[in-house]
Amino acid sequence: MSEDNKMLIRRAFEDIYNQGNLVAVDEYVDGNFVIHAPSEDIHGPTGARRYIAMLREAFPDFHVTIEDQVADGDRVVTRWTAEGTHLGEFQGIPPTGKHGTFTGIDIDRVVDGKVVECWT
Repeated sequence: MSEDNKMLIRRAFEDIYNQGNLVAVDEYVDGNFVIHAPSEDIHGPTGARRYIAMLREAFPDFHVTIEDQVADGDRVVTRWTAEGTHLGEFQGIPPTGKHGTFTGIDIDRVVDGKVVECWT
């Protein structure tokens, strides 16, 4: 089960973040999905699609690399590195044209093959 959950998250990162496939959101997240983010909570597949679209408009070459992953029960912890070039407005910040890299850790809760909650 834990290995299946890890693979689900890996596929979701690739399809949604790296490929920008917003239609795939429904394949990976539950209808009541919530992202607990520092700036604000993001609710449901529609909120997730809106967030990813905004991110990819600001950083068209956005790419995430999974550095490490562990799973226990219904939780998957993923340490990642993201990079991209800031070519569009992002959270009120005008484009800089600069390439940047940042790291983060997500904790996803998976139930019945869908992500229901994410802490990032």
